[in-house]
Amino acid sequence: METKERRVLVIGMDDSSHSFYALEWTLEHFFLSPETSPFKLVIVYARPTSSSVLGFAGAGFPDIVNRVEADLKKTAARIVDKAKAMCNAKSVDGVKVDVSEGDPRKIICGAVEKHHASILVVGSHGYGTLKRAVLGSVSDYCAHHAHCSVMIVKRPKAKH
Repeated sequence: METKERRVLVIGMDDSSHSFYALEWTLEHFFLSPETSPFKLVIVYARPTSSSVLGFAGAGFPDIVNRVEADLKKTAARIVDKAKAMCNAKSVDGVKVDVSEGDPRKIICGAVEKHHASILVVGSHGYGTLKRAVLGSVSDYCAHHAHCSVMIVKRPKAKH
């Protein structure tokens, strides 16, 4: 019997509730029955560099840089552990995790290429036009630069 190679679904994660909602949504819609899902899951987290967190403030203070670096590693581990726990709770096994340091836009699009993804899923922070223009939008960048289909998952607005 011929086994069909499963396609790769990459999900870009950060430390936001929007990101974890996107993972939850993905697990519920693409991995409803993990053993028959057509996808392999790759979780990508772009860890900020200590210099991006500190700017020039930490250049002369190696103790501060070391503490920030340790905190960034702890945050990455916490995000990865929580994402893996969510996958385990839905019986999704064989999840690959890719943690890299740098600009999330470039890291996520690079992971799409590296893993030959068929689809990329990212959460939406729901920023308005001005905030998106100032801060930049990872999901917008990925939608325009990733070499695969991109799904941007928005958290439903709360009804009053």
